[in-house]
Amino acid sequence: MNKVILIGRLARDPEMRTTASGMTVTRFTVAVSRNFSNQNGERETDFLNCIAWRKQAENIAKYCTKGSQVAVDGRIQTGSYDAQDGTKRYTTDIVADNVTFLGSRGNNDGGNYQSNDSYVQSMPSYQDNYGSNDIPTANVGEDPFKDFGEEIALSDDDLPF
Repeated sequence: MNKVILIGRLARDPEMRTTASGMTVTRFTVAVSRNFSNQNGERETDFLNCIAWRKQAENIAKYCTKGSQVAVDGRIQTGSYDAQDGTKRYTTDIVADNVTFLGSRGNNDGGNYQSNDSYVQSMPSYQDNYGSNDIPTANVGEDPFKDFGEEIALSDDDLPF
């Protein structure tokens, strides 16, 4: 199985092109922090090259810029080509099947747009620590449904399935 899921920030603005056959392709690089520190106590970052096609490529180029946070769901694809100097070069790319826009660099609350044109509810706000898992939680001592009104009784006949 060839499956990749990444969450990171765009390292530079996406580059959109159109192929000779008229298909749109966008290349972008996602910076992903590693979950561990090196010997110096610093967290390293991987810069992963990604490719998106067609409408998804257009949406990434239109709505994302350097620093935008995205979630990429896709697969790894390797390839090679002969460089102008005659050497063989090898490539590794993430081909994006789905890209979810999580927010821009200056926007700590998530976005409300997903590149497959479906609505995504806003993500909870959190402090941007590049890898911190400090996501605020609700106060569990308080009833989250207290302002919803009276209880509604339903029978099996009321359900559509």
